[in-house]
Amino acid sequence: MNKDTDIDMKEVELNELDPEKQPMTGDGQAAGGEKNGSVKLKVPEDEVTFTGLSKEELMKVAGTPGWVRTRWVLLVLFWLGWLGMLAGAIAIIVQAPRCKPIPEMNWWNEGPLYQISDLEAFSDGLAGVEAKLDEINKLKVKGLVLGPLHTVQADQPNSLYLQEIDPSQGTEKDLVAVLEKAHKKGISVVLDLTPNYLGATPWFGAGDTNVVMEKLKAAADHWLNLNVDGIKISDLAVATNLIEWSLLKAAVQGNDTDTDEPKKKKLLMGVVEGSSAAELSQLINTTGVDLVLSDLLSSKIGGVERIMAMDTLNTQKGKVAWELGAAQRDQLSKRAMTPALIRLYQLLLFTMPGTPVFNYGDEIGLQAVGTESPKMVWDLEKELAEDVAVNETVKAELKERVAVKKWFKSLSDLRGKERSLLHGDYYSLYSSATSLSFLRLWDQSERYITAVNWGTTPETLALKLAPTEGVELPKTAIVNLSTDPAMEVESTVSLDKLTLGPGQAVLLQFHYTG
Repeated sequence: MNKDTDIDMKEVELNELDPEKQPMTGDGQAAGGEKNGSVKLKVPEDEVTFTGLSKEELMKVAGTPGWVRTRWVLLVLFWLGWLGMLAGAIAIIVQAPRCKPIPEMNWWNEGPLYQISDLEAFSDGLAGVEAKLDEINKLKVKGLVLGPLHTVQADQPNSLYLQEIDPSQGTEKDLVAVLEKAHKKGISVVLDLTPNYLGATPWFGAGDTNVVMEKLKAAADHWLNLNVDGIKISDLAVATNLIEWSLLKAAVQGNDTDTDEPKKKKLLMGVVEGSSAAELSQLINTTGVDLVLSDLLSSKIGGVERIMAMDTLNTQKGKVAWELGAAQRDQLSKRAMTPALIRLYQLLLFTMPGTPVFNYGDEIGLQAVGTESPKMVWDLEKELAEDVAVNETVKAELKERVAVKKWFKSLSDLRGKERSLLHGDYYSLYSSATSLSFLRLWDQSERYITAVNWGTTPETLALKLAPTEGVELPKTAIVNLSTDPAMEVESTVSLDKLTLGPGQAVLLQFHYTG
């Protein structure tokens, strides 16, 4: 068989259909005369592949006048756009309102102080205080005021040992443990070194003051070297008139032994009772004391008097501490006789311009009975959750205490976060015999209005702001916190005539508008 015959036979074999590919219908060939399963491919005779321009060709094209002009145009447009954006950014920065510088803040200005005057009633002495520090920390307090803890017999100056802790309160080792744990949680500790705290007068007799002051200075050196963060004394007006006052002041304010926080200041705190706002202001200016706790809020029961006191002391708010019973080491409940009034005064203290000071138990509305210090109540939420209290009266009391504590914690948390409440400016808005209102604001932060009515009848507060450059009241505000059922949280209220029910309080909020 020759070569041509071989080729013809292959073509015959290729053109024959595979039996497995025969159409199932048996109709034979497909349309167009093509057998089923056949595929026709057209192979291009000459395949063209694009390889691009060579380097030499690219350089030659890039150097042509057209491309040179195009590159220059794009370069100029880029720099013009960049300069335009830079000019726009500068214009925005120049026209934007400048942020107000933050005022100098000390640790005692950053949150409430929590006073534990009777450590046994609180939690069985210093060891109990250490055990309860986790609970205390939840209140967002910045400092503890402990004691007095030293040994002394009432009105007996010879029995005064300011550097020795009363054994019923604990030991120096217990105090060190409290200091170490408190500092880890960011809580400072102040010792009350009021000499004759069990007697008739804080400083014994007139002839004893100089000797007592010498002992106090030595005690201050001792406790501050042990890493205590400050000392507190009562009857500050008497102490500041003594010759040795400057020595005590230097011992406290010049002491810097805290190696972990070398810039942390030590606190010299004093209590003043029975003084007017003007006298208190003068005392702050002339004595160099760091913080003064006065009884102005307790002794001045009228809204007009209280507003006037805040107006007078506003510029010195960094050195003013407010209380309702803490100056006398009493619970707030002695003056706020109902749960509603306890909430009202908690709101007032947390939003006033200055440092709020609370006695232990104020966060739950602990009731003081007689002259004895009330026993602190713990594990409220646990008892309520486990339904331990079968008596309905006891159960209702537990619920109320839990609610008051929640209110306290929300106020403490808000004050710590909002600059207007923490260190903001203060403006009085309204006052009457039984009510008052004021505004707190800071720069471009949220603004807050406090309004309280501790009277027995409803009152309408006409809020008005004296002409002040750059400050004005809006027509409405949003309810942030409220004890009044008529004012729900997040509702909007008019500021023209704000009506509060008897014993009610509200904290309003509005935005900075620029």
